[in-house]
Amino acid sequence: TCTHAIVETMHLARATLRRGHRCLSTHSSVINALDVPDKTQHKPLPAVDTRCGTPSPDHPQQNWSKQQIDRAAKDHVVFTYGPTDAQRDAVPLLRRGEGSYLYDDDGKQYLDWTSQAVCANLGHTVPQSVKAAVAQQLDTLPYVYGGLGLVEPRARLASLLSEILPGDLNGFLFPSSGAEANEAAIRIARQFTGRSKILTRYRSYHGGTATALSATGDFRRNFIEDAPGFVRLMDPNPMQFSWGRDMADASERARGALREQVLGEGPDTIAAILVEAIPGSAGVLLPPDGYLQAIRSICDEFGIVMIIDEVMAGFGRTGKMFGFQRFDDVLPDIVTFAKGLTAAWLPLAGVAMRSHIQDHFRTNPLGYGATYQAHPVSLACGYAVVKHMLDEDIVGRVQRETAPVMEAEMASLVEDFACIRQARAVGLFACCDLVSTKTGDRVAPMAGGGPNAEKVAAFKRALKEEGLIAFFRNCMIHVCPPLTITPEELRDGFGRLR
Repeated sequence: TCTHAIVETMHLARATLRRGHRCLSTHSSVINALDVPDKTQHKPLPAVDTRCGTPSPDHPQQNWSKQQIDRAAKDHVVFTYGPTDAQRDAVPLLRRGEGSYLYDDDGKQYLDWTSQAVCANLGHTVPQSVKAAVAQQLDTLPYVYGGLGLVEPRARLASLLSEILPGDLNGFLFPSSGAEANEAAIRIARQFTGRSKILTRYRSYHGGTATALSATGDFRRNFIEDAPGFVRLMDPNPMQFSWGRDMADASERARGALREQVLGEGPDTIAAILVEAIPGSAGVLLPPDGYLQAIRSICDEFGIVMIIDEVMAGFGRTGKMFGFQRFDDVLPDIVTFAKGLTAAWLPLAGVAMRSHIQDHFRTNPLGYGATYQAHPVSLACGYAVVKHMLDEDIVGRVQRETAPVMEAEMASLVEDFACIRQARAVGLFACCDLVSTKTGDRVAPMAGGGPNAEKVAAFKRALKEEGLIAFFRNCMIHVCPPLTITPEELRDGFGRLR
Protein backbone atom coordinates (compact mmCIF):
# COMPACT_ATOMS: atom_id res chain seq x y z
CA THR A 1 0.00 0.00 0.00
CA CYS A 2 2.85 2.36 0.86
CA THR A 3 4.59 1.61 -2.45
CA HIS A 4 1.34 2.19 -4.34
CA ALA A 5 0.90 5.54 -2.59
CA ILE A 6 4.44 6.63 -3.49
CA VAL A 7 3.93 5.63 -7.13
CA GLU A 8 0.66 7.57 -7.27
CA THR A 9 2.38 10.56 -5.66
CA MET A 10 5.18 10.39 -8.23
CA HIS A 11 2.71 10.36 -11.11
CA LEU A 12 0.89 13.35 -9.64
CA ALA A 13 4.09 15.24 -8.93
CA ARG A 14 5.47 14.55 -12.41
CA ALA A 15 2.31 15.90 -14.03
CA THR A 16 2.31 18.90 -11.73
CA LEU A 17 5.92 19.77 -12.45
CA ARG A 18 5.46 19.39 -16.18
CA ARG A 19 2.66 21.92 -15.95
CA GLY A 20 5.14 24.28 -14.33
CA HIS A 21 3.62 24.25 -10.85
CA ARG A 22 5.33 23.66 -7.53
CA CYS A 23 4.43 20.53 -5.61
CA LEU A 24 4.76 21.77 -2.05
CA SER A 25 3.44 18.67 -0.28
CA THR A 26 5.63 16.09 -2.02
CA HIS A 27 8.61 14.75 -0.09
CA SER A 28 12.04 15.67 -1.52
CA SER A 29 13.04 12.02 -1.94
CA VAL A 30 10.07 11.50 -4.23
CA ILE A 31 10.97 14.65 -6.19
CA ASN A 32 14.52 13.40 -6.64
CA ALA A 33 13.23 10.13 -8.09
CA LEU A 34 11.29 11.85 -10.88
CA ASP A 35 12.61 11.95 -14.43
CA VAL A 36 11.98 15.70 -14.77
CA PRO A 37 14.03 18.68 -13.59
CA ASP A 38 13.25 19.83 -10.07
CA LYS A 39 11.74 23.27 -10.55
CA THR A 40 11.36 23.80 -6.82
CA GLN A 41 15.12 24.02 -6.29
CA HIS A 42 16.98 27.25 -7.03
CA LYS A 43 20.53 28.49 -6.75
CA PRO A 44 21.09 30.33 -3.49
CA LEU A 45 20.80 34.10 -3.75
CA PRO A 46 23.79 36.17 -2.68
CA ALA A 47 23.73 37.50 0.85
CA VAL A 48 22.38 41.04 1.24
CA ASP A 49 22.27 43.56 4.05
CA THR A 50 18.76 43.35 5.53
CA ARG A 51 19.01 46.60 7.47
CA CYS A 52 17.31 49.78 6.25
CA GLY A 53 19.65 52.05 4.31
CA THR A 54 20.43 55.76 4.47
CA PRO A 55 19.26 58.19 1.72
CA SER A 56 22.04 59.40 -0.56
CA PRO A 57 23.05 63.08 -0.84
CA ASP A 58 21.13 63.23 -4.15
CA HIS A 59 17.72 63.41 -2.51
CA PRO A 60 17.89 66.84 -0.85
CA GLN A 61 18.66 68.32 -4.28
CA GLN A 62 15.67 70.11 -5.79
CA ASN A 63 16.52 69.22 -9.40
CA TRP A 64 18.33 66.15 -10.70
CA SER A 65 20.56 66.10 -13.75
CA LYS A 66 19.82 63.82 -16.68
CA GLN A 67 22.70 61.61 -15.58
CA GLN A 68 21.25 61.21 -12.08
CA ILE A 69 17.82 60.35 -13.47
CA ASP A 70 19.24 57.88 -16.01
CA ARG A 71 21.31 56.16 -13.34
CA ALA A 72 18.39 55.84 -10.92
CA ALA A 73 16.08 54.62 -13.69
CA LYS A 74 18.58 52.01 -14.86
CA ASP A 75 19.11 50.72 -11.32
CA HIS A 76 15.59 50.85 -9.93
CA VAL A 77 12.75 51.55 -12.41
CA VAL A 78 10.70 48.65 -13.81
CA PHE A 79 8.55 49.15 -16.92
CA THR A 80 5.26 47.38 -17.62
CA TYR A 81 4.51 44.55 -20.05
CA GLY A 82 7.65 44.55 -22.24
CA PRO A 83 11.32 44.09 -21.28
CA THR A 84 12.39 46.99 -19.08
CA ASP A 85 15.79 47.74 -20.65
CA ALA A 86 14.43 48.03 -24.19
CA GLN A 87 11.56 50.27 -23.13
CA ARG A 88 13.69 52.51 -20.93
CA ASP A 89 16.18 53.11 -23.74
CA ALA A 90 13.41 53.91 -26.24
CA VAL A 91 11.52 56.61 -24.35
CA PRO A 92 12.58 60.25 -23.96
CA LEU A 93 13.21 61.91 -20.62
CA LEU A 94 10.33 64.39 -20.48
CA ARG A 95 10.61 67.53 -18.38
CA ARG A 96 7.45 69.56 -19.03
CA GLY A 97 4.23 69.75 -21.01
CA GLU A 98 2.10 72.52 -22.45
CA GLY A 99 -1.08 72.15 -24.46
CA SER A 100 -0.70 69.27 -26.90
CA TYR A 101 3.09 69.24 -26.63
CA LEU A 102 5.75 67.66 -24.41
CA TYR A 103 9.39 68.70 -24.05
CA ASP A 104 12.40 66.54 -23.24
CA ASP A 105 15.54 67.28 -21.26
CA ASP A 106 17.18 68.91 -24.30
CA GLY A 107 14.16 71.09 -25.05
CA LYS A 108 13.03 68.99 -28.04
CA GLN A 109 9.32 69.35 -28.70
CA TYR A 110 7.03 66.32 -29.13
CA LEU A 111 3.42 66.34 -30.22
CA ASP A 112 1.43 64.02 -27.98
CA TRP A 113 -0.09 62.05 -30.84
CA THR A 114 -2.08 59.62 -28.68
CA SER A 115 -2.73 61.57 -25.47
CA GLN A 116 -0.27 59.20 -23.80
CA ALA A 117 -2.33 56.02 -23.26
CA VAL A 118 -5.39 57.77 -24.76
CA CYS A 119 -6.04 59.45 -21.42
CA ALA A 120 -4.50 62.96 -21.36
CA ASN A 121 -7.65 64.17 -23.08
CA LEU A 122 -7.22 67.84 -22.20
CA GLY A 123 -3.52 67.99 -22.97
CA HIS A 124 -0.83 69.12 -20.57
CA THR A 125 -2.02 72.52 -19.39
CA VAL A 126 -4.21 72.17 -16.31
CA PRO A 127 -7.02 74.76 -16.07
CA GLN A 128 -6.94 77.02 -13.03
CA SER A 129 -10.36 75.75 -11.95
CA VAL A 130 -9.02 72.19 -11.69
CA LYS A 131 -5.89 73.30 -9.83
CA ALA A 132 -8.02 75.27 -7.39
CA ALA A 133 -10.41 72.36 -6.77
CA VAL A 134 -7.56 69.94 -6.07
CA ALA A 135 -5.73 72.43 -3.83
CA GLN A 136 -8.87 73.20 -1.86
CA GLN A 137 -9.60 69.52 -1.22
CA LEU A 138 -5.99 68.91 -0.16
CA ASP A 139 -6.25 71.82 2.26
CA THR A 140 -9.62 70.93 3.77
CA LEU A 141 -9.87 67.11 3.78
CA PRO A 142 -7.22 65.21 1.81
CA TYR A 143 -8.45 61.68 2.54
CA VAL A 144 -11.42 59.80 3.91
CA TYR A 145 -11.96 56.06 3.48
CA GLY A 146 -15.13 55.69 1.46
CA GLY A 147 -16.65 53.20 3.90
CA LEU A 148 -16.18 55.45 6.92
CA GLY A 149 -17.20 58.86 5.65
CA LEU A 150 -18.93 60.76 2.85
CA VAL A 151 -17.35 63.82 1.23
CA GLU A 152 -18.99 66.52 -0.86
CA PRO A 153 -17.09 65.85 -4.13
CA ARG A 154 -18.37 62.26 -4.12
CA ALA A 155 -21.98 63.43 -3.99
CA ARG A 156 -21.38 66.24 -6.48
CA LEU A 157 -19.64 64.07 -9.08
CA ALA A 158 -22.22 61.29 -8.82
CA SER A 159 -25.02 63.82 -9.23
CA LEU A 160 -23.39 65.50 -12.24
CA LEU A 161 -22.69 62.20 -13.98
CA SER A 162 -26.28 61.06 -13.45
CA GLU A 163 -27.38 64.21 -15.28
CA ILE A 164 -25.10 63.86 -18.31
CA LEU A 165 -25.46 60.09 -18.76
CA PRO A 166 -28.59 58.96 -20.62
CA GLY A 167 -31.45 56.95 -19.18
CA ASP A 168 -31.46 55.84 -15.56
CA LEU A 169 -27.73 55.34 -15.07
CA ASN A 170 -27.99 56.77 -11.58
CA GLY A 171 -25.72 54.78 -9.23
CA PHE A 172 -21.93 55.23 -9.06
CA LEU A 173 -18.77 53.69 -7.66
CA PHE A 174 -15.40 55.42 -8.01
CA PRO A 175 -12.41 53.04 -8.11
CA SER A 176 -8.91 54.22 -9.05
CA SER A 177 -8.38 52.69 -12.51
CA GLY A 178 -10.21 51.32 -15.52
CA ALA A 179 -9.14 47.77 -14.71
CA GLU A 180 -10.57 48.11 -11.20
CA ALA A 181 -13.78 49.54 -12.64
CA ASN A 182 -14.19 46.56 -14.95
CA GLU A 183 -13.46 44.14 -12.11
CA ALA A 184 -16.12 45.88 -10.02
CA ALA A 185 -18.62 45.74 -12.90
CA ILE A 186 -18.01 42.02 -13.36
CA ARG A 187 -18.52 41.38 -9.66
CA ILE A 188 -21.67 43.49 -9.62
CA ALA A 189 -23.13 41.55 -12.56
CA ARG A 190 -22.37 38.21 -10.94
CA GLN A 191 -23.80 39.29 -7.59
CA PHE A 192 -26.90 40.77 -9.22
CA THR A 193 -27.73 37.79 -11.45
CA GLY A 194 -26.36 34.90 -9.42
CA ARG A 195 -24.70 33.64 -12.61
CA SER A 196 -21.01 33.18 -13.37
CA LYS A 197 -20.13 33.49 -17.06
CA ILE A 198 -18.91 36.73 -18.61
CA LEU A 199 -18.91 36.96 -22.42
CA THR A 200 -16.25 39.24 -23.91
CA ARG A 201 -14.66 39.72 -27.33
CA TYR A 202 -11.35 38.55 -28.72
CA ARG A 203 -10.60 42.02 -30.04
CA SER A 204 -10.70 43.80 -26.71
CA TYR A 205 -8.68 45.09 -23.79
CA HIS A 206 -10.23 45.61 -20.37
CA GLY A 207 -7.23 46.22 -18.10
CA GLY A 208 -4.09 44.72 -16.64
CA THR A 209 -5.29 43.12 -13.40
CA ALA A 210 -5.99 39.39 -13.20
CA THR A 211 -9.76 39.49 -13.69
CA ALA A 212 -9.61 42.27 -16.27
CA LEU A 213 -6.95 40.40 -18.27
CA SER A 214 -9.11 37.27 -18.15
CA ALA A 215 -11.83 39.36 -19.76
CA THR A 216 -9.36 40.71 -22.33
CA GLY A 217 -9.05 39.19 -25.77
CA ASP A 218 -5.83 40.64 -27.17
CA PHE A 219 -2.34 39.16 -26.79
CA ARG A 220 -1.86 40.48 -23.26
CA ARG A 221 -4.21 37.81 -21.93
CA ASN A 222 -1.33 35.36 -22.41
CA PHE A 223 0.55 36.91 -19.48
CA ILE A 224 -1.77 35.09 -17.06
CA GLU A 225 -3.77 31.90 -16.73
CA ASP A 226 -7.40 32.68 -17.49
CA ALA A 227 -9.69 32.89 -14.51
CA PRO A 228 -12.72 30.60 -14.79
CA GLY A 229 -16.01 31.90 -16.09
CA PHE A 230 -14.88 33.93 -19.12
CA VAL A 231 -15.99 33.12 -22.67
CA ARG A 232 -14.77 35.07 -25.71
CA LEU A 233 -16.80 35.98 -28.75
CA MET A 234 -15.32 36.17 -32.24
CA ASP A 235 -16.44 39.66 -33.14
CA PRO A 236 -16.37 41.26 -36.59
CA ASN A 237 -13.24 43.11 -37.68
CA PRO A 238 -13.51 45.44 -40.67
CA MET A 239 -10.05 44.50 -41.94
CA GLN A 240 -9.06 41.03 -40.87
CA PHE A 241 -12.16 38.83 -40.87
CA SER A 242 -14.89 38.82 -43.51
CA TRP A 243 -18.43 38.48 -42.24
CA GLY A 244 -20.22 39.15 -45.49
CA ARG A 245 -20.31 40.84 -48.88
CA ASP A 246 -21.37 44.23 -47.52
CA MET A 247 -22.20 45.97 -44.25
CA ALA A 248 -25.78 44.70 -44.11
CA ASP A 249 -24.72 41.10 -44.75
CA ALA A 250 -21.85 41.35 -42.27
CA SER A 251 -24.15 42.75 -39.60
CA GLU A 252 -26.72 39.99 -40.06
CA ARG A 253 -24.08 37.24 -39.89
CA ALA A 254 -22.37 38.76 -36.85
CA ARG A 255 -25.66 39.08 -34.99
CA GLY A 256 -26.54 35.49 -35.87
CA ALA A 257 -23.19 34.20 -34.62
CA LEU A 258 -23.59 36.16 -31.38
CA ARG A 259 -27.01 34.71 -30.67
CA GLU A 260 -25.87 31.18 -31.52
CA GLN A 261 -22.97 31.40 -29.07
CA VAL A 262 -25.20 32.74 -26.30
CA LEU A 263 -27.63 29.86 -26.83
CA GLY A 264 -24.76 27.38 -26.95
CA GLU A 265 -23.31 28.60 -23.66
CA GLY A 266 -26.72 28.58 -22.00
CA PRO A 267 -28.28 32.00 -21.40
CA ASP A 268 -29.13 31.13 -17.80
CA THR A 269 -25.40 30.74 -17.05
CA ILE A 270 -24.36 34.15 -18.42
CA ALA A 271 -24.13 37.05 -15.98
CA ALA A 272 -22.98 39.72 -18.42
CA ILE A 273 -21.77 40.57 -21.88
CA LEU A 274 -18.84 42.99 -21.52
CA VAL A 275 -17.81 44.97 -24.60
CA GLU A 276 -16.17 48.21 -25.60
CA ALA A 277 -18.60 50.23 -27.71
CA ILE A 278 -15.65 50.91 -30.01
CA PRO A 279 -12.65 48.68 -29.22
CA GLY A 280 -9.70 51.07 -28.89
CA SER A 281 -6.50 49.13 -28.31
CA ALA A 282 -7.68 46.59 -30.89
CA GLY A 283 -7.74 49.29 -33.56
CA VAL A 284 -10.75 51.63 -33.19
CA LEU A 285 -13.01 48.93 -34.62
CA LEU A 286 -16.41 50.33 -35.53
CA PRO A 287 -19.08 47.64 -35.11
CA PRO A 288 -21.37 46.85 -38.05
CA ASP A 289 -24.79 48.45 -38.06
CA GLY A 290 -27.09 46.84 -35.53
CA TYR A 291 -24.43 44.82 -33.68
CA LEU A 292 -24.57 46.64 -30.34
CA GLN A 293 -28.35 46.81 -30.64
CA ALA A 294 -28.35 43.01 -31.04
CA ILE A 295 -26.33 42.64 -27.84
CA ARG A 296 -28.83 44.89 -26.04
CA SER A 297 -31.75 42.83 -27.38
CA ILE A 298 -30.22 39.50 -26.35
CA CYS A 299 -29.43 40.84 -22.88
CA ASP A 300 -33.04 42.00 -22.51
CA GLU A 301 -34.38 38.65 -23.70
CA PHE A 302 -32.36 36.51 -21.29
CA GLY A 303 -31.83 38.78 -18.29
CA ILE A 304 -28.13 39.28 -19.01
CA VAL A 305 -26.36 42.43 -17.80
CA MET A 306 -24.93 44.55 -20.63
CA ILE A 307 -21.65 46.20 -19.59
CA ILE A 308 -20.02 48.74 -21.87
CA ASP A 309 -16.38 49.62 -21.21
CA GLU A 310 -15.93 53.33 -21.91
CA VAL A 311 -12.51 53.58 -20.27
CA MET A 312 -10.85 54.74 -23.50
CA ALA A 313 -13.78 56.07 -25.54
CA GLY A 314 -15.55 57.98 -22.79
CA PHE A 315 -15.58 61.72 -22.12
CA GLY A 316 -15.52 63.08 -25.64
CA ARG A 317 -13.00 60.91 -27.46
CA THR A 318 -15.50 59.83 -30.14
CA GLY A 319 -17.14 63.23 -30.58
CA LYS A 320 -19.88 62.21 -28.14
CA MET A 321 -19.57 62.31 -24.37
CA PHE A 322 -19.66 58.49 -24.39
CA GLY A 323 -18.93 56.14 -27.27
CA PHE A 324 -22.13 54.12 -26.95
CA GLN A 325 -24.11 57.30 -27.62
CA ARG A 326 -23.06 57.02 -31.26
CA PHE A 327 -25.42 54.03 -31.59
CA ASP A 328 -29.18 54.45 -31.45
CA ASP A 329 -31.23 52.59 -28.85
CA VAL A 330 -28.24 51.29 -26.88
CA LEU A 331 -28.43 51.89 -23.14
CA PRO A 332 -26.11 49.60 -21.16
CA ASP A 333 -26.96 48.36 -17.69
CA ILE A 334 -23.46 49.20 -16.44
CA VAL A 335 -20.91 51.64 -17.85
CA THR A 336 -17.25 51.72 -16.79
CA PHE A 337 -15.00 54.71 -17.39
CA ALA A 338 -11.66 56.22 -16.31
CA LYS A 339 -8.91 58.02 -18.29
CA GLY A 340 -10.84 61.09 -19.49
CA LEU A 341 -12.76 61.46 -16.22
CA THR A 342 -9.81 63.39 -14.77
CA ALA A 343 -7.97 63.90 -18.08
CA ALA A 344 -5.30 61.66 -16.46
CA TRP A 345 -4.27 64.39 -14.01
CA LEU A 346 -5.16 62.15 -11.05
CA PRO A 347 -6.13 58.46 -10.90
CA LEU A 348 -9.91 57.97 -10.87
CA ALA A 349 -12.40 55.65 -12.53
CA GLY A 350 -16.12 55.10 -12.36
CA VAL A 351 -18.82 52.45 -12.54
CA ALA A 352 -22.30 53.66 -13.45
CA MET A 353 -25.26 51.33 -12.97
CA ARG A 354 -28.91 51.60 -13.86
CA SER A 355 -31.53 52.09 -11.17
CA HIS A 356 -32.75 48.48 -11.04
CA ILE A 357 -29.21 47.32 -10.24
CA GLN A 358 -28.54 50.16 -7.80
CA ASP A 359 -31.82 49.37 -6.01
CA HIS A 360 -30.79 45.73 -5.58
CA PHE A 361 -27.68 46.77 -3.67
CA ARG A 362 -29.56 49.13 -1.38
CA THR A 363 -30.48 46.04 0.66
CA ASN A 364 -27.92 43.48 -0.55
CA PRO A 365 -24.15 43.56 -0.02
CA LEU A 366 -22.12 44.75 -2.99
CA GLY A 367 -19.02 42.75 -2.09
CA TYR A 368 -16.56 45.21 -3.59
CA GLY A 369 -14.25 47.79 -2.05
CA ALA A 370 -10.78 49.30 -2.11
CA THR A 371 -8.72 51.66 0.04
CA TYR A 372 -8.67 54.43 -2.55
CA GLN A 373 -12.23 53.94 -3.83
CA ALA A 374 -13.81 57.43 -3.90
CA HIS A 375 -10.59 59.24 -3.00
CA PRO A 376 -11.62 62.83 -2.13
CA VAL A 377 -8.83 64.63 -4.02
CA SER A 378 -9.35 62.58 -7.17
CA LEU A 379 -13.10 63.16 -6.94
CA ALA A 380 -12.56 66.91 -6.68
CA CYS A 381 -10.35 66.73 -9.76
CA GLY A 382 -12.89 64.67 -11.71
CA TYR A 383 -15.75 66.98 -10.83
CA ALA A 384 -13.77 70.04 -11.92
CA VAL A 385 -12.65 68.36 -15.15
CA VAL A 386 -16.18 67.36 -16.19
CA LYS A 387 -17.48 70.86 -15.40
CA HIS A 388 -14.62 72.36 -17.43
CA MET A 389 -15.45 70.13 -20.39
CA LEU A 390 -19.09 71.21 -20.25
CA ASP A 391 -18.31 74.91 -19.75
CA GLU A 392 -15.82 74.98 -22.64
CA ASP A 393 -17.96 72.76 -24.93
CA ILE A 394 -14.97 70.47 -25.52
CA VAL A 395 -17.05 67.75 -27.17
CA GLY A 396 -18.82 70.22 -29.45
CA ARG A 397 -15.50 71.69 -30.55
CA VAL A 398 -14.26 68.22 -31.46
CA GLN A 399 -17.35 67.65 -33.60
CA ARG A 400 -17.16 71.01 -35.35
CA GLU A 401 -13.45 71.77 -35.66
CA THR A 402 -11.11 68.78 -35.45
CA ALA A 403 -13.09 65.63 -36.28
CA PRO A 404 -13.54 66.71 -39.94
CA VAL A 405 -9.78 67.31 -40.22
CA MET A 406 -9.08 63.89 -38.70
CA GLU A 407 -11.39 62.12 -41.15
CA ALA A 408 -9.88 63.88 -44.17
CA GLU A 409 -6.27 63.30 -43.10
CA MET A 410 -6.83 59.62 -42.31
CA ALA A 411 -8.51 59.07 -45.67
CA SER A 412 -5.58 60.72 -47.44
CA LEU A 413 -3.14 58.31 -45.77
CA VAL A 414 -4.96 55.37 -47.34
CA GLU A 415 -4.91 57.07 -50.74
CA ASP A 416 -1.24 58.05 -50.60
CA PHE A 417 0.43 55.01 -49.02
CA ALA A 418 0.12 51.44 -50.28
CA CYS A 419 1.26 50.10 -46.90
CA ILE A 420 -1.89 51.45 -45.22
CA ARG A 421 -4.78 49.11 -45.88
CA GLN A 422 -7.53 50.83 -43.98
CA ALA A 423 -8.12 53.82 -41.71
CA ARG A 424 -10.95 54.32 -39.23
CA ALA A 425 -11.82 57.58 -37.50
CA VAL A 426 -14.61 58.74 -35.23
CA GLY A 427 -14.16 62.04 -33.45
CA LEU A 428 -10.51 62.18 -32.39
CA PHE A 429 -10.34 58.39 -32.12
CA ALA A 430 -8.54 56.96 -35.13
CA CYS A 431 -6.33 54.09 -36.24
CA CYS A 432 -4.86 52.74 -39.47
CA ASP A 433 -3.54 49.27 -40.31
CA LEU A 434 -0.04 48.74 -41.71
CA VAL A 435 0.35 45.90 -44.20
CA SER A 436 3.07 44.41 -46.34
CA THR A 437 2.85 45.78 -49.87
CA LYS A 438 3.93 42.35 -51.14
CA THR A 439 1.54 40.04 -49.30
CA GLY A 440 -1.19 42.35 -48.02
CA ASP A 441 -0.83 40.81 -44.56
CA ARG A 442 -0.28 42.85 -41.44
CA VAL A 443 3.30 44.07 -41.32
CA ALA A 444 3.81 42.54 -37.87
CA PRO A 445 1.88 40.74 -35.13
CA MET A 446 0.25 43.08 -32.64
CA ALA A 447 2.46 41.59 -29.92
CA GLY A 448 5.61 42.37 -31.92
CA GLY A 449 8.27 40.24 -33.56
CA GLY A 450 7.94 38.69 -37.00
CA PRO A 451 10.15 39.06 -40.09
CA ASN A 452 9.62 42.84 -40.25
CA ALA A 453 10.55 43.51 -36.62
CA GLU A 454 13.58 45.65 -37.50
CA LYS A 455 11.58 47.74 -39.97
CA VAL A 456 8.93 48.29 -37.32
CA ALA A 457 11.61 49.31 -34.81
CA ALA A 458 13.07 51.74 -37.33
CA PHE A 459 9.62 53.26 -37.87
CA LYS A 460 9.24 53.75 -34.12
CA ARG A 461 12.60 55.51 -33.99
CA ALA A 462 11.57 57.72 -36.90
CA LEU A 463 8.39 58.75 -35.07
CA LYS A 464 10.49 59.85 -32.12
CA GLU A 465 12.93 61.73 -34.36
CA GLU A 466 10.02 63.56 -36.01
CA GLY A 467 8.76 64.64 -32.61
CA LEU A 468 5.74 62.36 -32.32
CA ILE A 469 5.00 60.43 -29.15
CA ALA A 470 2.66 57.76 -30.41
CA PHE A 471 0.82 54.68 -29.17
CA PHE A 472 2.18 52.42 -31.94
CA ARG A 473 1.23 48.73 -31.80
CA ASN A 474 3.60 47.24 -34.42
CA CYS A 475 0.87 46.81 -37.02
CA MET A 476 -1.39 49.77 -36.23
CA ILE A 477 -0.91 53.51 -35.87
CA HIS A 478 -3.29 55.08 -33.38
CA VAL A 479 -4.09 58.77 -33.78
CA CYS A 480 -5.77 60.02 -30.61
CA PRO A 481 -4.41 63.48 -29.75
CA PRO A 482 -5.76 65.64 -26.93
CA LEU A 483 -9.32 66.85 -27.47
CA THR A 484 -8.00 70.39 -27.10
CA ILE A 485 -5.69 70.13 -30.13
CA THR A 486 -6.23 72.78 -32.80
CA PRO A 487 -6.86 71.97 -36.48
CA GLU A 488 -3.45 73.46 -37.31
CA GLU A 489 -1.68 71.29 -34.71
CA LEU A 490 -3.51 68.22 -36.00
CA ARG A 491 -2.39 68.90 -39.57
CA ASP A 492 1.14 69.46 -38.26
CA GLY A 493 1.05 66.00 -36.68
CA PHE A 494 0.01 64.35 -39.93
CA GLY A 495 2.80 66.23 -41.66
CA ARG A 496 5.31 64.77 -39.21
CA LEU A 497 3.80 61.30 -39.64
CA ARG A 498 4.19 61.45 -43.39
